[in-house]
Amino acid sequence: MELSPRTAPGAPGAVNPRRHRNPWAYGALALVLVGIGVVAYQALSSASLYYYNADEAVDQRADLGDRRFQVQGLVRDDVESTADGVTFTITFDGVELPVRHQGDPPELFEPGIPVVLEGRWDPSGDFFASDRILVKHSEQYEADNGDRLVDAEDGQSRDASSTP
Repeated sequence: MELSPRTAPGAPGAVNPRRHRNPWAYGALALVLVGIGVVAYQALSSASLYYYNADEAVDQRADLGDRRFQVQGLVRDDVESTADGVTFTITFDGVELPVRHQGDPPELFEPGIPVVLEGRWDPSGDFFASDRILVKHSEQYEADNGDRLVDAEDGQSRDASSTP
């Protein structure tokens, strides 16, 4: 004989087998999932900025079209200032690529240094339209001014040893 209490359907505490959920909750959940998917897609697709050497970029000019990419090369000595930036040529593996950069170049920018440019081919296809220049700097400061580094290190060690 079972003595556990029973509850009638519809009574407080009874389990209702046909529970209705709000359709707005499903709609909101679907919108959140779609939003997360769109954000993830945008983050993954915009994070990949293709990188080419100047000779590869020239060879693939038609395929690249108006897509944004990075290109690297050595700056030639034809740098000229314009009203809104600079024009110059980069070379890589014997191939020259004319560049029009919009904006001020970095302080270390000068002929004879390797650079990485970000931008796209101009619609005419005649030049690379750059809007960002990344300059690779060398360890030359350390080599040229080693005495300053030694003086700085000596000053730090004296300061540390004189601390009570």
